[in-house]
Amino acid sequence: MCFLCDLKTRDPAPPRPEHVWSARRAFVLAAGAAAAAPALAQVDVGSGSALRNLVPAEELEKAADQQYGQMMAEAKAKGALVASGDPQVERLRNMARRLIPHSPRWNRRASGWQWEVNLIRSEQINAFCMPGGKIAFYTGILEKLKLSDDEAAMIMGHEMAHALREHARSRVAKTNATGIGLSIAAQLLGLGQLGDVAANLGTQLLSLKYSRDDETEADLVGLELAARSAYQPRAAVSLWQKMAAAGGGAAPGFLSTHPTGPDRIRQLEANVPKVQGLYEQARKG
Repeated sequence: MCFLCDLKTRDPAPPRPEHVWSARRAFVLAAGAAAAAPALAQVDVGSGSALRNLVPAEELEKAADQQYGQMMAEAKAKGALVASGDPQVERLRNMARRLIPHSPRWNRRASGWQWEVNLIRSEQINAFCMPGGKIAFYTGILEKLKLSDDEAAMIMGHEMAHALREHARSRVAKTNATGIGLSIAAQLLGLGQLGDVAANLGTQLLSLKYSRDDETEADLVGLELAARSAYQPRAAVSLWQKMAAAGGGAAPGFLSTHPTGPDRIRQLEANVPKVQGLYEQARKG
């Protein structure tokens, strides 16, 4: 079932090549369904970092939108942006249509994000979701790992979780707070220099390194997002087993910033039963 009924495009200058979705109607439908359904399971990731509040979310999302648009324009100019209508592009967008309605339970701002999903032709094993819901996959991660839909949905859920838990926002705050001396007076009067940092990120958003705790949160939140969207939770385990097998000769990208290991797989195995009920409920419709 597709909850995203408001498929629409934007008209900035220059025109953007990708689809842009509004999740507001989807949020209302999903929120109603969540209220009526029993809470069969939910992963526990605690509260997010309070330090992220030093960086305005709106500014960070604006910077992400600009950087994403530039990346997609450059990919298109090089013939690397896979066109709408391609089966792999539609496959990813259909996954997003199932996952996005469940995102506002993790971040209320997500109900107003202009979600975008694109596929870039590249050998890299890579995927990302920038603040504000800007998602991209590289063909390498789909083809080299021979991902099933359930496994690809786990990656998408994981990357969406980084955006929903505002890990980039926290990283920017932590990275820049010391350098600018945490000017308390300026922050109280409008966040001062930290606000400027968010507005002038350049390429920093894709080079930010997440912490081990960030990765754990993304694993678990992504697992629950996918389960609520009727994707098989066990796929999280098989996905990271494939990642571990590919890690030896991996190109820079996803595997360089998402290290694999037995602890990660064991933690996912321990949490699969917690979301199994959500998956079974979603399968029933």
